[in-house]
Amino acid sequence: MAEILEGREVIFEFRPAGNLMRVSAMDTATMTEIVIQCPAAAGEAVFKNNALKRLEYVLKKKGIIGE
Repeated sequence: MAEILEGREVIFEFRPAGNLMRVSAMDTATMTEIVIQCPAAAGEAVFKNNALKRLEYVLKKKGIIGE
């Protein structure tokens, strides 16, 4: 998990869509949710890493978390 999100509860959801995997990640403390799409062959570790990076970006942009 991304260091800045350490200690926060994040819920993941994976839904296949053809050759893609639709990945949702939600920070339970703020109810902030993001959705990304990755190649289905990439694997769960890549899905989670990319989703966490996007969630971290959104939380920083909203001013919820700092650097």
